[in-house]
Order: sequence, then C-alpha cells, then structure tokens
Amino acid sequence: MVTSTQCLASMARLSLTHVSRPKPASVPRFLVPAVAHAPVQTRGSKNIAKIREARNREKKKKKLPKDFKAWDPTKYPQFSLCDAMRYLRAYEVGRPPTSIKYELAVRLKTPRNGPVIKGRVRFPHSVKTTDVRVAVICPENSEIAQQALQAGAVLAGQESVFEAVRNDNITFNRLLCHTSSEAALNKAGLGRILGPKGLMPNRRMRTITDSVVSAIRDHAGADEYRERSGALRVPIGQLGFTPKMLGANVKTFMASIKQDIAKLDGANKEVREVVLSTSHGPGFNLNGLFDSTDEKVTPADLSNVM
Repeated sequence: MVTSTQCLASMARLSLTHVSRPKPASVPRFLVPAVAHAPVQTRGSKNIAKIREARNREKKKKKLPKDFKAWDPTKYPQFSLCDAMRYLRAYEVGRPPTSIKYELAVRLKTPRNGPVIKGRVRFPHSVKTTDVRVAVICPENSEIAQQALQAGAVLAGQESVFEAVRNDNITFNRLLCHTSSEAALNKAGLGRILGPKGLMPNRRMRTITDSVVSAIRDHAGADEYRERSGALRVPIGQLGFTPKMLGANVKTFMASIKQDIAKLDGANKEVREVVLSTSHGPGFNLNGLFDSTDEKVTPADLSNVM
C-alpha cells in the first residue's frame, strides 16, 4: 500500500518534468564576443585564402618596365603647326586671348631611374603674365647688393634675406646667391624651407653665380621646366600669338631640350613625341612642319584677333 508521502513525492517529480525552464534573455549581437559568432573556417575557405595570398604575392613581385611607356607617334595623325593652331583656336573661340595659353608637351624615351632634365629657357616672345620678383643673397650693404637692387631685385643682402625666410616673410619668387655667400647659405640651413618652394639656389640651375646683374635679367624673363614621368610640359605662348611667334618659341624650347640631352653622357634619352594643346583644347601631335595643309589657309589668317 502506497503511503501519502510517496504519492506526494511522485506528483512533485511529475510537476518538475513539465515545468518550462526560463529562456535566457536575448543579448544584442554587438555585445557578444567576436569568437562566439566568428565563422568556422572550413577546408575550402582555407584553400581560398591561400590562393588569394599567392595572387597578392604575384602582384607585389611584378616589376615596372625599365623605360617609361612611349608610343610611336607616326601611327597616329600628325599635324603641322598652322593646322594645330587652326583647330585649337576654334576650340577657344569667345575666350580672352591673353588668359588662354598654348602648352607644349614633349615626351621622351628615357629610363625610369635615369637622370632628369631640368633647366631654364628664355623665349623670344615672353609667355609670362605675372611679375617675377628676385631676391639676392650677397654680402650685406656691399656693392653687389646695390647693383642687384638697381637691376630690379626686391631684396638684397645676407642676414636680411635669411631673417625674411625664417619669419616666412617671403615676398620673392626667385632667389639668387652670389658665390661669396654660398658658404653662409649652406651654414644657415634653410634648405628645408626653401627646397619645397623651389627657391633653394644651386649651381646646376645657375642660381649661384658670379654675375648677379646678368642673372637677374635672365631670370626676369626666363621660364623653368623639369622632366616628370618622362615628359616635359611648359606654356609655350598666348592664344593671341601669330604662327611665327609660336614657332619661334617652339624652336627655342626644342633646341634647349636637345642641348640638355647632349650634356648627359650615356643617358639614353631622345625626343619621341611633341604635342601642342591649349588650356581647354585637346592635344595635337606635331610633325615638325609649319605651313597648313590647306592652301587657302595662310599664316596671315591665323594672325588676326579672334
């Protein structure tokens, strides 16, 4: 016979088996540790990761060619100077001739790690519309400083120029140095300030000179150029230039480049392509000729005001 105590115990066991246990409260995903919901890496995913790593290594190992990429200009249409000017003037109709510039791009066949061409050229017909302000580093209150100021320099001296540079009071965009002040310039340690601005004098650019007056005259009307990524780009004229004026500037610039190439021993550089463009117009590959292919168009027709 079952006692009352045994009946109560069996009923208690039955009630406990059917009681639903409380569910844990849902926790936002961003509060769960990353390990809890990290995807399990299977064998296939590991193989895919290895393939991606191998591809990335191949991309890193791929080296650039030794020479800059250069196209054969004879495979594309080429234009004479007058033809190129005729089309470019049509693109710039309605714009002020003095604010639009002709630009010349000269692409070179040159190695990537080779020497870089940079220099200065004085065009027969000036292209600049901004003033050139020259400062000269020379002995303070000397005869050289007086000659520089008379030639048009905005500042001449040694400590006065150094103090202006240190105080960021640079009112000039060209800086020359007399040979007698070269040691003082090196001792001043202003390369970190003048270098990024392109104002640090050096002998290669002929900004350290014995003749300050002639250097001021050359820099006042000269344009600088520098090779970047195997190409030289420089403003070559204003839109109002006649074909003869523009042709004279192009001829002078190409002669300066060829002289710079000749000075580099074993540089393996040569001119491959010459392209004429304007501020808003496309580029036209020049073939070295001057006259227009259309007999009805003469240089005089391109010399009139647009």
